[in-house]
Amino acid sequence: MSEQKQAQQQVVIVGAGMAGVQTAVALREQGFPGPVTLIGAEPHQPYDRPPLSKAILLGKAEDSAFDVDFEALDVELRLGLDVTGLRPADHEIDTEAGPVPYDVLVVATGAHPLTLRGAEGVPGVHLLRTLDDAVRLGPVLERRHTVVVVGAGWIGAEFATAAREAGCAVTVVEAADRPLAGALPAEVAAPMAGWYGASGAELLTQARVDTVRPGRVVLADGRELPADAVVVGIGARPATGWLAGSGIALDPSGAVTADERLRTSLSDVYAVGDCASYPSARYGERLLVHHWDNALQGPRTVAAAITGADTGPYDPVPYFWSEQFGRFVQYAGHHADADELLWRGDPADDTWSVLWLRAGVPVALLAVGRPRDLAQGRKLIEAATPVDPERAADPSVPLKAAVR
Repeated sequence: MSEQKQAQQQVVIVGAGMAGVQTAVALREQGFPGPVTLIGAEPHQPYDRPPLSKAILLGKAEDSAFDVDFEALDVELRLGLDVTGLRPADHEIDTEAGPVPYDVLVVATGAHPLTLRGAEGVPGVHLLRTLDDAVRLGPVLERRHTVVVVGAGWIGAEFATAAREAGCAVTVVEAADRPLAGALPAEVAAPMAGWYGASGAELLTQARVDTVRPGRVVLADGRELPADAVVVGIGARPATGWLAGSGIALDPSGAVTADERLRTSLSDVYAVGDCASYPSARYGERLLVHHWDNALQGPRTVAAAITGADTGPYDPVPYFWSEQFGRFVQYAGHHADADELLWRGDPADDTWSVLWLRAGVPVALLAVGRPRDLAQGRKLIEAATPVDPERAADPSVPLKAAVR
């Protein structure tokens, strides 16, 4: 497409989190000259989410606004504005302030946290997804309240860590038989259960919440847990309800089913970040990745597709990290179709790793306090480099030295 035509193209990005902000930045970095509008539902300057469960929650930082000069980038920010619908035939989106026209639309609306049925509106029940959520939870930690966390996933573990650091009494309630049941196999997640007790938190597994009442949580087996505050971390669902009736294809989870260039079923609409799945040739399946690195990397592909500087299909090695209970946990890849699991070190120790192989080739790696394993393993996964399983299972051998 000619630069003259691009200069007349109006790009509208819906969602001002990491994926939306980075799409605006990438468009300018790649020389897109046309008008760019970034619409965010929250009134705050666009901000990064990882500090919400750490520094902001503990009062060590007031915000985590992105270090981006939108004025210098000539990006129009429209904040505190809810988008309610998309009318592709008119090339317009509907907002509370009226319709907004677009030539190219980027959907970057992220995900909504799931709520606990029956707990909506009960005093003292919190989610942790937004800056306002973190600000509301700050006083809970300051007052060293008794806290019940529902869900032992990544966010539940990170909040429990912060709450223990603040001196709160913490009980974590998990319906499955282990933490991270949806993310990791039992043998890998099992050692992590011990981290809770070692930090002074109580972990209750195979425990379902029946009702939440002011000041307490009642479990399905009748147990009652005192709770000045309840923090719910039971997952998230793509925030795509506003696309109903637009003709954009969604999967059963509500995620936009984007193609390998992150284009939706409508040719002039793209989707990126937590709200979109994409086909991975690397893993032979469609992936929905709810992590920061995906929201950072995907926008470069979207910007390249919009500007015509096609950089090839979007198919990164997924990556994320979590800081919990004094440990730095990192994961790269996707282990669903692995046929071999190798331990590097003893999970009873402070540091260890797990490497997943498929036909002798690394496809995923989990590293606990072993960042060098992660860095080297990620490169082996990216390059699909076969390894010698015996050497790869020896924690004293650097992974790059285990190559066949």
